[in-house]
Amino acid sequence: MIYFDNAATTFPKPAKVVAAVNQAMSLYGANPGRSGHKMSLATAEQIYNCREKLAELFHANRVEDVVFTQNCTQSLNIAIKGILRWGDHAIISDLEHNSVLRPMEKLKNDGLITYDILKIGQDAAETVARLEKLIRPNTKLIAVTHGSNAFGICVPIEAISNVAKKHGCYFLVDSAQSAGVLPIDIQKLGIDFLCMPGHKGLYGPSGTGVLIANNGERFNTLIEGGTGSVSLSYKQPDFMPDRLESGTLNTIGIIGLSAGIDFVNQTGLNAIYEHEFELTNMIDSGLRNIPGVILYTAPPRKGQNLPVISFNLSGKKGDETAGLLDEAGFALRGGFHCAPLAHKKMGTLESGTARVSIGAFNTKIQAQAFCNIVKKFSK
Repeated sequence: MIYFDNAATTFPKPAKVVAAVNQAMSLYGANPGRSGHKMSLATAEQIYNCREKLAELFHANRVEDVVFTQNCTQSLNIAIKGILRWGDHAIISDLEHNSVLRPMEKLKNDGLITYDILKIGQDAAETVARLEKLIRPNTKLIAVTHGSNAFGICVPIEAISNVAKKHGCYFLVDSAQSAGVLPIDIQKLGIDFLCMPGHKGLYGPSGTGVLIANNGERFNTLIEGGTGSVSLSYKQPDFMPDRLESGTLNTIGIIGLSAGIDFVNQTGLNAIYEHEFELTNMIDSGLRNIPGVILYTAPPRKGQNLPVISFNLSGKKGDETAGLLDEAGFALRGGFHCAPLAHKKMGTLESGTARVSIGAFNTKIQAQAFCNIVKKFSK
């Protein structure tokens, strides 16, 4: 099988991640922060090391701003529902995943907030002009994806952040597809809340997510419980990261994630993106030369597109195209990719698309083989 479904989760995982998980099962089996014995303390040190690596990679203001979650969806829900209050207004983009859309819709249907959808334009200036028109006196949060999981289109987050700061709004970025692929500097970009999975571009195990929250102490908490700190208090701690981390963490997964971050740092963020972009461009160019292939975006531009391509075979829906390729030994995702807003924007609500998503371990030989098999099916 040739794996081109890295936007769902990266595979294979680096050897050092597999080794770290195996080691964690035998050496770091204690509960971090819950006991004073040597194994518990050693396990807590491993968790803190991963927290430090994330703070450094994304330029967090403080190590304690790094919160471990189950996945990016949980990170987004904690941030969105933690910061929005009754009467607030929010803005999201027309490329959002359901992980942003559905929490907003739930809060709106409960009569708590209102929200508007920003149409991402052809350039940053067009997007900013549209955003300015959506701002209200009660706009509290602007939440956007860094890049579309369905179509690979990047969003001008720096320009949007400038608008957010100008109007005193919180700024949230969903980096599900960009963390570990594109450089993200929280301080430089003015990001208040950065949400990400551990199992995609950071090459960690599934069941790992991260929320970096510069204002986490202000959150309403979704979950309260044991934190290993101030245990005699009936109230949830008011300091980070304990305020947002209740219950036992996914210790094994976080130790694996730590090794995944090492892989990204040692390989080099730029080197990973250059490699993935080269293969993305190769596949995109190959598909454009095949009659009967439908593409939905312009040729990818470096820094403006993620290593993701959506396409269809003429007369077929996305899941049908992906099914044919699966039979031929290629793993893609077909359908709507949990992103109805993006498919509405691109005119694919009826058909869905087949999605190719490139990872660090894909090769030119695989990319060429993919184009060859698509050409065969297009006849």
